[in-house]
Amino acid sequence: MRRGSPLHDQLFKTLHNFDGDYIRLVPWRPYPKLAVAELDPPHDGKTSWDFSGMDPILADFMEATSGHPVIMNISTIPQWMFKTEKPVAYPSDPDEIFWDYEQGTELRDPSGKEVADYWARVVSWYTKGGLTDEYGKWHESGHHYKFAYWEVLNEVEFEHNMTPEFYTPLYDAIVTEVRKVAAEMKFVGMALGPSGPLTQPKWFEYFLDPKNHKPGIPIDAFSYHYYCQPCPENDAPPETMAYSMFPQATGFVNVARYIEAIRQRLAPQAMTMVDEIGTIYPDAQIPEKADTIPNSYWNASAAMFAFVYPQLAKLGLNVLHHSELIDYPGQYPGTTLVNWNTGQPNARYWVLQLLRDNFLPGDKLVESGVQFEDPKIRNSPPTPQYVYGQAFLGRNQTRKVLIVNKRDRPFEIIVPNGDGAQIEYVDQLTASNPPAKSQIKGDRFTLNGFGVAVVTLKN
Repeated sequence: MRRGSPLHDQLFKTLHNFDGDYIRLVPWRPYPKLAVAELDPPHDGKTSWDFSGMDPILADFMEATSGHPVIMNISTIPQWMFKTEKPVAYPSDPDEIFWDYEQGTELRDPSGKEVADYWARVVSWYTKGGLTDEYGKWHESGHHYKFAYWEVLNEVEFEHNMTPEFYTPLYDAIVTEVRKVAAEMKFVGMALGPSGPLTQPKWFEYFLDPKNHKPGIPIDAFSYHYYCQPCPENDAPPETMAYSMFPQATGFVNVARYIEAIRQRLAPQAMTMVDEIGTIYPDAQIPEKADTIPNSYWNASAAMFAFVYPQLAKLGLNVLHHSELIDYPGQYPGTTLVNWNTGQPNARYWVLQLLRDNFLPGDKLVESGVQFEDPKIRNSPPTPQYVYGQAFLGRNQTRKVLIVNKRDRPFEIIVPNGDGAQIEYVDQLTASNPPAKSQIKGDRFTLNGFGVAVVTLKN
């Protein structure tokens, strides 16, 4: 995403063309020079404030998302604010992946005020035209951006091994200081990593309980993440993806239902954001193994997101994100929405765009009446456990059905009174191309393996 990258223009064009609300930017810990604005502590009247790595990416992001509310999460606390046996060095190359930057579990200022002041200065830099440093010197930025939400830190149960009791007062301290700079901005709490929702319900019970916050601190929204493991056992062949991925996703929907019950009891006013949803292909962090990801994986991952999307919408969740615009070998390449060599959107992106274009806030989720048959077995009984369908009634009375094939083989989709209905679909034949279109002749069509289709019925 850096200027000068051969993918830069393509990435931001894709971001702009998506035309979505609440897109989230997260400069994060493996790149200290791109994620931390003050890498060294103030000393002898001098500071190390430097936004030269962060500014271009953030500026291009804001231009690409112009006209839409965004979520900003500059997530990494300067390492020197934590107690460690010795200072933590960081690479001079801003592009070098460095996983060991975050160390320590105890702040050198236990009140959290030092951390809170840092974030207030970062927000001032981007929203008020500059910042006043620790010695009273003004640093001009010229930025006057508007962020709808500021997400307070990222995957907090993992980064620095925070507990709810540690994070919640730190959240309060940060919100207190940032509100002095941007009184109109709202906040997202926690951004729990994948382990949090599945194994640590205490986070939701503690953070969402107003009695654990200082008076007047808002709980505008809270967030958590979900990543499915397509092959939970690293030696499992890719052919097993369908049999592990979708049961995992069903389990996650049940977890989300439980979390919503906690929210409704403790913080009914808070928005729920699952602002990272994706799949992680095993061993793909090892650069030389990234090319072993099978082509079917991208469609399976896309189908998983399309499968959980309407179910989470039924629960009343407000914002869902599909991770992530760009990733690549050495990071988590299986989460990318575009090809890391060419910038071309893959099936994961095109399914996301398909959902974005067809289903709008205010649409109602209704029964579909759609059935499915296995073409290998003539007159086979309906097999809803292999194919998922959800109907939507639009505000203008349009009738659409989302259909997801959870298996890597074709099924015949039976649509009552579907003759002449339009189909938009993404499958392994469309691959990295935009959704294909066709029409139903009669009352049925074939949906290929891991295919995702939207059927628009005639009124």
